[in-house]
Amino acid sequence: MLAAGAVTGVAAGLFGIGGGFIVVPALLAIFSLLGVDPELSVHMALGTSLATIILTSLRSVNAHAKRGAVDFHVLKAWAPWIVLGVLLGLVFASHTDGHTLVLIFGLGVLILSLNFLFPRAFSRIQLSESMPRGLALAGLATFLGGISALLGIGGGTIAVLTMTFCGRSIHQAVATAAGFGAIIAVPGTIGFVLIGLGAESPLPGSLGYINLIGLAAIASTSMLTAPLGAALAHRLPPMALKRAFGGYLVFTAMLMLKDAFPAQPTGIAAEEPAHAVAVPMPSAPRSDASLSLPASSRRTSP
Repeated sequence: MLAAGAVTGVAAGLFGIGGGFIVVPALLAIFSLLGVDPELSVHMALGTSLATIILTSLRSVNAHAKRGAVDFHVLKAWAPWIVLGVLLGLVFASHTDGHTLVLIFGLGVLILSLNFLFPRAFSRIQLSESMPRGLALAGLATFLGGISALLGIGGGTIAVLTMTFCGRSIHQAVATAAGFGAIIAVPGTIGFVLIGLGAESPLPGSLGYINLIGLAAIASTSMLTAPLGAALAHRLPPMALKRAFGGYLVFTAMLMLKDAFPAQPTGIAAEEPAHAVAVPMPSAPRSDASLSLPASSRRTSP
C-alpha cells in the first residue's frame, strides 16, 4: 500500500489524475491475499481509492497552484454537475454486484488508456476554442462525476482531454484536472461510507466501504510524492511517460477483464447431457453379524 501510494502521488502530479488506476488494482490484489470476499473487495477498493484521492488531489493541485497553472473558474463552474454525477454513480454502484463493477472498471481503463498510448494524436485534436457551456457542460460534467465514482478514479484523464480539446495548454489542463479529483472524491467517499454501513468487513479499521488503514498507508506516501510529480510535469516532455503509463493501463485492464470473464470449463467431463437422469444405486447390504459384535472386538482400517 505504501508503494502504491508513492507511485500514485507521482502519477497524480504528473498527469493530473487522481491515481485510482493504480490504487484500485493494488487494493484488489491485497484484499484478495487477505481473503476478503470478492464481492466486498471490489466495493471496498473503489471506496478506499476515492478516499485517498481527496488528499492526493489537494496536495497536487496546491503544488500546481503555486505555479499559477490552475483555472479555478473552470473548477467552480463544473463542481455542481460533477457532484450530481457522483451521486448518480453511487446509486448505480449500490445496486450493482462486484462482477459488473470489475467489468466496468476494465473497459473504462482500456478506453482511457488510448489517450496515454497515442498522446500525439490526441494532442492535435481541437474541437473548440473555449470550454463547454450550458447543456454541454452539464452533460459532460455529470458524466465525468458518474463514471469516476464507478471506477474509483479522480476523472483527471477525461478532464485533461476535454481541456486540451478546447484549446487549453497541456500544463494548465493537468493542473486543473488535479482539482477535479477532490470535487469527485469528497462526495464519493461519503457515499461509499453510507452505502457500506450495513456491510460486515473482515478487515480491521473499516468504515463502510472505506478501509482506514489502506487510506492512511496510501495517502501518507502519495502526499509526499505528489509535488515531485507536479514538478516533473513542468520540466519533462510527457510523451514517453504517457506511453509507458498507457501500457500499464492496458495491462491492468486485461487483468480486470480476465477476472470479469473467468474461463469456462471445457471437455467431456465438464459437460452433463441434458437428458441425463440420476438413477439411485442400491446400497450395499450390511452384515448383521458385524453390528452384533462388541466395540472392543471390531477392527478398524489403519
